[in-house]
Amino acid sequence: MKIIAWNCNMAFRKKAELILAFNPDIVVISECENPEKLKFPSDTKLPTDILWYGTNPNKGLGIFSYSDYRFRLMDCHNPDFKNILPIAVTGGKVDFTLFAIWANNPSDKDGAYVTQVWKAINYYEDLLSENKTILIGDFNSNTIWDKPRREGNHTTVVNTLAEKNIFSTYHKYYNQTQGKEEHPTLYMYRHENKPYHLDYCFASNDFINILESVEVGTYQDWTMHSDHKPLIIKFNI
Repeated sequence: MKIIAWNCNMAFRKKAELILAFNPDIVVISECENPEKLKFPSDTKLPTDILWYGTNPNKGLGIFSYSDYRFRLMDCHNPDFKNILPIAVTGGKVDFTLFAIWANNPSDKDGAYVTQVWKAINYYEDLLSENKTILIGDFNSNTIWDKPRREGNHTTVVNTLAEKNIFSTYHKYYNQTQGKEEHPTLYMYRHENKPYHLDYCFASNDFINILESVEVGTYQDWTMHSDHKPLIIKFNI
């Protein structure tokens, strides 16, 4: 099973073929237009299922299947967390819970980015399990921006997930330390001298045990399309 997360910087309909070159099963796209605007070119492979969520028709969170997997937004979804979506994934080789994430909620006075993830993993605590759980997308956060007095910083999110035996696939695969990542997923303002790692795929222990590969897109290949680079994860399923 191959799953890809990418903040496409809008207009996914014009960029889908770039992602499809990797033959994904599931794609999680931040800053994606709603389905009514997704008029793909005639020669572009169409998704077999789409789940989209957002208030701005040009800029929401889209989850696409290019396989047998099907999506259902769970009834427990709390709209207070905006684009952190608990999704039941079924129909493929394995059923699992997918949290599709685009941490971006400017209306929350407590914090727009990692605070959203922190609140969500506490709210959905009973759903988080060391089996059949994936959290993936644009977290807009990194340990380098931890505020020691803030409970819900990036490190506390990582540690809380670790207590559930849920770990970052990138950090496991490349044996990296949080905050010292060698592969940036964002170049701020598309400037090569402003690299950051903000996109993640956290997976439960059963997925970690069958992790096959993790790839991050390069500056040269992707900067003309978005400030973010895709995160490509393959599990041996």
